Amino acid sequence: MITFKKIKYRNFLSTGQPWTEINFQEYNTNLIIGTNGAGKSTMLDALTFALFNKPFRKINKGQLVNTVNEKDCVVEIEFSVNSRDYLVRRGIKPNIFDIEVNGNPLHKQADDRTNQKILEENILKVNYKSFTQIVILGSSTFVPFMQLSGTNRREVIEDLLDIRIFSAMNNLIRENMRLQKEKIKSLDLKKDNIKDKMSMQRNFIKELEEQGKNSIQDKNSKIKVLSIEVDTHLEHNELKESNIAELIKEQEEVTGATEKLKKLNNLKGKITQKVATITKEHKFFTDNSVCPTCTQDIEEEFRVNRITDVQDKAKELKKGYEDLEETIKLESERERHFTQLSKEITKLNHDISQNNTRVSINQRQIRELEEEIQILANQLKNRNTEHEKLEEFKENLQKTIEDLATRREDINHYDFAYSLLKDDGVKTKIIKKYLPFINRQVNRYLQLMDFYINFTLDEEFNETVKSPIHEDFSYSSFSEGEKMRIDLALLFTWREVARVKNSVNTNLLIMDEVFDSSLDGFGTDEFLKIIRFVIKDANIFVISHKSDLHDKFENVIKFDKVKGFSRMVS
Repeated sequence: MITFKKIKYRNFLSTGQPWTEINFQEYNTNLIIGTNGAGKSTMLDALTFALFNKPFRKINKGQLVNTVNEKDCVVEIEFSVNSRDYLVRRGIKPNIFDIEVNGNPLHKQADDRTNQKILEENILKVNYKSFTQIVILGSSTFVPFMQLSGTNRREVIEDLLDIRIFSAMNNLIRENMRLQKEKIKSLDLKKDNIKDKMSMQRNFIKELEEQGKNSIQDKNSKIKVLSIEVDTHLEHNELKESNIAELIKEQEEVTGATEKLKKLNNLKGKITQKVATITKEHKFFTDNSVCPTCTQDIEEEFRVNRITDVQDKAKELKKGYEDLEETIKLESERERHFTQLSKEITKLNHDISQNNTRVSINQRQIRELEEEIQILANQLKNRNTEHEKLEEFKENLQKTIEDLATRREDINHYDFAYSLLKDDGVKTKIIKKYLPFINRQVNRYLQLMDFYINFTLDEEFNETVKSPIHEDFSYSSFSEGEKMRIDLALLFTWREVARVKNSVNTNLLIMDEVFDSSLDGFGTDEFLKIIRFVIKDANIFVISHKSDLHDKFENVIKFDKVKGFSRMVS
């Protein structure tokens, strides 16, 4: 139960710097009177502003600050819930929002919005709409239960029956369902992604193995071809080296022909010179019988002998020359053969050098291919790593599938719980249970107010009204005075439900100007009997312009304007 103790405020609307303080517990029945604009209804605005950060009447928050002082607008309200005492302090210019529990500040949350949520959901356990339905009945800006929408009516009843928790649970379940569906969607995408990766990994492994094996085979074939070429070149070199050896051996046999030919040519020159000398001498002795130099006669015998000797020498030289010519010819042939052998040897050496170059190139290519084969072989060995990656994908896929199954099962559980907690589920069953009590209480209070109709609310909170005279009515078809009686009956009923459920039960009941308009037509005394004797454990405040009600209430509070400020004068 919420027990309101007192409220005080300053610089709030028309009140000035001095505190205006109202004790909620001192008297059971209280009458608040005053002229228009004196500040009678200010307490309503201060009350809802302190608790819910919004005034009861349609006033902007900025307009709550006194227009003369223009600052230091503060409202404090004290109340208890069970065994805990609370003080809520709220202000404008500067902004203030403090909550104290048993004299100690409530732990300050991240922001005022969070603290407001704690105040409504954890401490008061009622929102603005439901609070006004069980605490306040006002003729100005107040929206009675029967004028609320179906959704808002349900909120009020759920607060009274303390079943809003089901709505909160339902909202939580719905949010969890939304999150789970989003997670399932994400996991489905993850599953498809893993499958795609597995497919690519399998193709990669297959391609790796196929390409590796094919490449190794191809490179081994190239190595085989290159090895054959190397062997061929080496064999050719061996043959050429053998040929060179034979040519060198053959060359050794004709070695020195050039030198010998030189000597022979020199000898040939000497023989040719001697032949020329002999020929000259022969011609001299043949042509001359007298010495041309000394003019002496040459002896004929000497001359003949000399001619004969010269002729013999000429024959001998001719024979030697011919032999020499033959020898020179032979040696020239030997020299040409040596030169030819040298050319052949040079060519063979050149061929061997070229073959060796080709062998080196081929051997280098073979080494490179062998290295490439080793790399490919290592890659093929490392395909185990790729298989491990594939296994990891499989494990992730299995985990994802299991996670999906779990979450889909959770969705089914949430869906079942959601169906139970919907408006037509458990809540409706509870509401149906209390509807007979609610309808009995409403009609009881209507009869106490001499209004004899049969008023019934269904589980959708739509009314059915019957009377002995007319079969069917609706709330909107009644006069304002009759509507007020229905509103009062509902107000009293809600308080009775709150008392029975001990949900949002409270001692405070405020009625604003109910005697001043719509209730003129029915007996004030009867109404006062109801609020005095029927509404139990309540501190009732009635705001009115009527001054003839003083003796009907235990306490009278009067407001008046003093120097432009609203003040309590009694």
